[in-house]
Amino acid sequence: MNLGGNVFGWTADEETSFAVLDAYVAAGGNFIDTADMYSMWVPGNSGGDSEAIIGRWMTSRGNRDDLVIATKVGQLTGLEGTSRDIVRRAVDDSLRRLDTDRIDLYYAHVDFADRPVEEAVEALDEQVQLGKVRTIGASNFSGQRLEQALRFSESENLSKYVAIQNKYSLVERHDVEVGAGGPTVVEVALAENVSVLPYSSLASGFLTGKYRDGVSVDSPRAGGASAYLDDRGRRILAELDRISQAHATSVSAVSLAWLLAQPSVAAPVASARNLEQLPDLIAAATLELAADEVAALSAASSSVPA
Repeated sequence: MNLGGNVFGWTADEETSFAVLDAYVAAGGNFIDTADMYSMWVPGNSGGDSEAIIGRWMTSRGNRDDLVIATKVGQLTGLEGTSRDIVRRAVDDSLRRLDTDRIDLYYAHVDFADRPVEEAVEALDEQVQLGKVRTIGASNFSGQRLEQALRFSESENLSKYVAIQNKYSLVERHDVEVGAGGPTVVEVALAENVSVLPYSSLASGFLTGKYRDGVSVDSPRAGGASAYLDDRGRRILAELDRISQAHATSVSAVSLAWLLAQPSVAAPVASARNLEQLPDLIAAATLELAADEVAALSAASSSVPA
């Protein structure tokens, strides 16, 4: 499991964030995901808040060498894009906030389709050559653009994207599995040994099972999650209920386990805004669904009912 840091400095204050991070590491976790723009959408925040909290936590615990830290560039106000100049400035800012000398996985946060794919690859590779970044990844790329970037890296002997982080879950499958023409993200990832690390893997909380007909949920994400409560969403919840009961586990754990059962997926990104939410994420890492259970969830989440 890849612990999402988008909630740190947003729905989790620093004390709670430290507690969640401590508990995640104590359970065996070591992979933490953030971005330079988290959480600039919060009044009073300007971005970099999550990175700064993670940095202060790592410094206080002295555990940097035990962790894999991923962050992103391209969407922070004032540093939009992935040009060489923007990446040079952004990576130094992220390193300072994280209080570290290297970033383990550095993503182009979004694909700027009006720009050549070569631009981001060259800018990110420069940081690998400087030793500030260990590996690079793509986020919100199509399969076609990912493949183009990989071919360019090969032709110029530059760093290749080793991971792709797109929105992917039981209720959000189309962009990764189908796409809009050309090879799909899944096809490219499997053919090129690129790890898929899905974000929004619990669909803003919908796939925790707490959003039901007649139930009001007090959450900053309630609007987005409630939008999934249609006939298809109800089919998915029914299968999740059945399978979670069979395994004596949570709907959240089963939702994440379905992702982990996909051949292209290495580790879903999921966040916990308090200690109560963390155990379900940890449980998913060791929950093995039977082939027929995976198939039943896939059928229920198909855009065309079986």
